[in-house]
Amino acid sequence: MVGSVGNGTADLGAAPEVSLANGNGKAPHPEEALPMEMEPEMVEGKREVVMGRNMHTTCFAVKEPDADDEETGEREATMASVLALYRRSLVERTKHHLGYPYNLDFDYGALAQLQHFSINNLGDPFIESNYGVHSRQFEVGVLDWFARLWELEKDEYWGYITNCGTEGNLHGILVGREVFPDGILYASRESHYSVFKAARMYRMECVKVDTHISGEIDCSDFERKLMQNKDKPAIINVNIGTTVKGAVDDLDLVIKTLEENGFQNRFYIHCDGALFGLMIPFVKKAAKVTFKKPIGSVSVSGHKFVGCPMPCGVQITRLEHINALSSNVEYLASRDATIMGSRNGHAPIFLWYTLNRKGYRGFQKEVQKCLRNAHYLKDRLNAAGIGAMLNELSSTVVFERPKDEEFVRRWQLACEGNIAHVVVMPSVNIDKLDYFVRELVEKRAVWYKDGICQPPCIARDVGQDSCFCSLHKK
Repeated sequence: MVGSVGNGTADLGAAPEVSLANGNGKAPHPEEALPMEMEPEMVEGKREVVMGRNMHTTCFAVKEPDADDEETGEREATMASVLALYRRSLVERTKHHLGYPYNLDFDYGALAQLQHFSINNLGDPFIESNYGVHSRQFEVGVLDWFARLWELEKDEYWGYITNCGTEGNLHGILVGREVFPDGILYASRESHYSVFKAARMYRMECVKVDTHISGEIDCSDFERKLMQNKDKPAIINVNIGTTVKGAVDDLDLVIKTLEENGFQNRFYIHCDGALFGLMIPFVKKAAKVTFKKPIGSVSVSGHKFVGCPMPCGVQITRLEHINALSSNVEYLASRDATIMGSRNGHAPIFLWYTLNRKGYRGFQKEVQKCLRNAHYLKDRLNAAGIGAMLNELSSTVVFERPKDEEFVRRWQLACEGNIAHVVVMPSVNIDKLDYFVRELVEKRAVWYKDGICQPPCIARDVGQDSCFCSLHKK
C-alpha cells in the first residue's frame, strides 16, 4: 500500500535469493517467475477455463515454525526473501499492465503511519457504532464530495464506501428492487457481469437489451422490450462506460424512452460508472450524470481511475429510498443498509487523501491526458495496419485479439472473442504505449509472415470502418 510503482520502473534494489521450495522441491531463482505464475492449460492456442476444478498446482506454503526459529531467525529471513521476490514480480507485472482499468500511479507513503490500526467502518456511515476504531469522518467527507459532483444535496443523499464496484451495482440494483418489488431489470448485453449476477442473487427477472456496434444500449430495442412488459415497473442499469468497449449509454434517451412509453414514476435507474463515472464529469462534450435527472443511484470504483491500492468503490443513492433497506443492529448500536457488514476503514482515508491532493482540476488534467493518449494509441495502431476502435467519450481502445496467448498474458490484455482492449489510465504514458505497439508489430510480423494465417476480422465487433482485415482493408 505504501510507495509508488508507477509504470513499473521503481528501483528494485538487490533482491535476495529465495530458499523456500516452490512446491517441487526446488528453490526458485530470483530471475524466475514466482511459483504462482503457472502456465495455464491451452486449447487451440487459447486459455481453457475449467469450472469445478482447483487449477493451482504450486503456492507459497504455510508451515509451522521450527522449535528453534525464534533463536535462529531463519524463518523470518526466508519470509523476507519470498516477499522481496514477490515485490520484484509485482514491479515486472505492473510494467506490462495495459488491459484492465487500474491507475497504478500513486504514492501513499504519508499513510503508512495508519497501517498498524484495525480500522473498520461497520454499519451505517452516518451513525457511529460502539466500535471506536473507524474512519467515518473521512468516509462522510468522501461521500459529500461525490454527492456534490453528482448534484445531490447533503440532506437528500445516502451512500457508503463499498469494497468494490460490483458491490455498488449489487446495492444499487437492490435499492431498485426494494422500491419496485415486482420490477423487471433491464440491462444492455454489454453490461458488466455483476449486473446479471445481481439478477441471479435477487431472483429478479432480467431482460437483456441489444446494443449498437459502439456498445451503447439500443433504445429502439429497449422500447420494444419495455412494451412487452408494460404492466410492470422498470429497473434499468445504465452504463457510464461499458466493460469491453468503454461505451456510454445515452442516459437522456433512456429517460425519454421510459417517459414516452407510460413509465412515469414507475422506473428506477442505477448508473454503473465503475471507471468512467469519475471521468465523464470532466469531459466537455459529455452529457451530465446528475441527480437533477430522475436517477436512483450511481456507483464508481475507487481503485480504478482514482488509484486506490485496494479494491473499493463509492455508492450514492437518494435518502428517500434507503429506509426500505435499513434495519437496527443492537450488536453494533447502529443501523445498517449496506451489503457487507465489516467494511475496510482504510479505503476512505486513501480516497480522501487523493481527492484532497488532486481536486477537480487535478482530475480534469488526468482525464484529458487519458483521452489524448488513447487517441494516440488508436492512431499508432491504425498507422501500423491494425484495426482499432475508440468511442468518443472513452479511453478504451479496442483492437484485434493478438494471436499469441503468451503475448496476451505478458501485457495482461482483456479479451473477448476476436477483440482485445487497452484501457489508457493516468499511469499509462506515451513511452509505454510505444513499447506495446512496437512489440505487437514485431510479433504480428512473425505470426502472419507466411500469409497462410491472417489477422482476424473484427468488423462484427467494431464495424467495417474500424476493421483492417484483408476483406475490409482500405
